[in-house]
Amino acid sequence: MKYNESLREQKELVLCEDGTNTLFSVEFDEPYHSTKDGALHESLEKHVKPALSLTKEKKQLTILDICFGLGYNTFSTLYYIKKYDLKTKVHILSPEFDEGLVRSLDTFAFPPEFESIKHIIKAISQDLYYEDAQFKIEILLGDARKSIPKIQEKVDIIYQDAFSPAHNPLLWTKEHFADIRAISKEDALLTTYSTAAAIRLGLYENEFFIFVHRAEMMRYSTVASLKLLDGLEYIDMELKKQRNPVAESLKDSTFI
Repeated sequence: MKYNESLREQKELVLCEDGTNTLFSVEFDEPYHSTKDGALHESLEKHVKPALSLTKEKKQLTILDICFGLGYNTFSTLYYIKKYDLKTKVHILSPEFDEGLVRSLDTFAFPPEFESIKHIIKAISQDLYYEDAQFKIEILLGDARKSIPKIQEKVDIIYQDAFSPAHNPLLWTKEHFADIRAISKEDALLTTYSTAAAIRLGLYENEFFIFVHRAEMMRYSTVASLKLLDGLEYIDMELKKQRNPVAESLKDSTFI
């Protein structure tokens, strides 16, 4: 799988059904968000709310946001923490190879919910970095597969939100999830929109337990955790393998 830098700057503005804006990437031939679920709604319901509710006892969180893109997952995290006056300290590390996109975010038409963090968006677009007493955000410029193994800090939460396996398979393979597992705390959890058997198998083969996440006005998604969780619908992956013996995880060797 080779990325096509010649197409990287070609993007089109798309209005989502929740009234928020996203972009369509010509390079990956798909939008950055589900236009049906909506950019802000999807970030909050599939990533931020389940992740923060399942880690609410922690006073400090390190989050790996794969990949930064328009920054909705990161910005929605800050918005949610500010809205509910949470005291959680958060360090977000986010790989992204499209520097031009990040640099342009101070002029992007974000929803009014992000008004209180406009100064943070501007700082990130200028410096690829932001830090105050509660939040620290670092953009890791370059290929996520190269930057993730170099991360020194163990992470609590992973937002697995790359372009789809059909369009960006190297960020969905068993080996990619092994890299994530290597930098995860023993109780880390991962959120993703993908419900595909191949993706869940790749996570399961790296010791993650698999759960269904359901949210209001939202298609169901996946939460994976290195420890068993209460209150979520557990998926017995061994039983799934028995019922579908030909199913297998994605492998780097298929795409390199």
